[in-house]
Amino acid sequence: MKKVALVTGASSGIGQACALALLKEDWQVVLVGRRADALEQALSRAAGAQGLALPADVSDENQVRALFEQVRERFGRLDLLFNNAGISLPTTLPGDVSGQDWRKMVDVNLNGAFYCLSHAFKLMQEQSPQGGRIINNGSISAHVPRYGSIAYTATKHAISGLTRAASLDGRAFGIAVGQIDIGNVASDMTERMAKGVPQADGTIKAEPRMDMSAVVETFMSMARLPLSANILFTTVMATNMPYVGRG
Repeated sequence: MKKVALVTGASSGIGQACALALLKEDWQVVLVGRRADALEQALSRAAGAQGLALPADVSDENQVRALFEQVRERFGRLDLLFNNAGISLPTTLPGDVSGQDWRKMVDVNLNGAFYCLSHAFKLMQEQSPQGGRIINNGSISAHVPRYGSIAYTATKHAISGLTRAASLDGRAFGIAVGQIDIGNVASDMTERMAKGVPQADGTIKAEPRMDMSAVVETFMSMARLPLSANILFTTVMATNMPYVGRG
């Protein structure tokens, strides 16, 4: 019986790349994102694979509930959630972050991640055989902040709390929860890194980026593990980017 995975933020970038990798290894994959056309375009890159595009806004609790009801009805179970959807803001000092931008960041990056984790946890708890795996996409900013990123950093620190708490709570039900923290993967979201971004010393510098394949390989190493083993936290990053000793 094929395993079932759900990937949020699957229309582009890390989410799409990891969803396609799961499809390539014969998983049944539910691709989730806000735009149906972008999800279908992503699925077209995996001809013949068993994928399903289900548009949803993860920041809307009702849409997330409906999403997981569809998964339960169609597949009866969920073996893997990749909690990947997220947004960022331009470099902004704390005094210039609007309440609206703060709430939007929290709604997507934190509330959305919790809604998906909560519904996945419940399904994995109730299904037979019981259990499954949840992988949260954190960030190196879950550990070390980037200059001018207070809203993003706060939400990613919170993701680490979700990971630790859910990992503890999942033990009794065979639910393994881990987190992948990624630094400067080459994607549309990080194009500005190659051009130059503000550093803690006030300079503007270009930062090295790594190929998406490095992230995919790391993610798949986590996804392939038996539920008796778990990678709680792992960091994959461009070797020469400013992280250790940042600032």
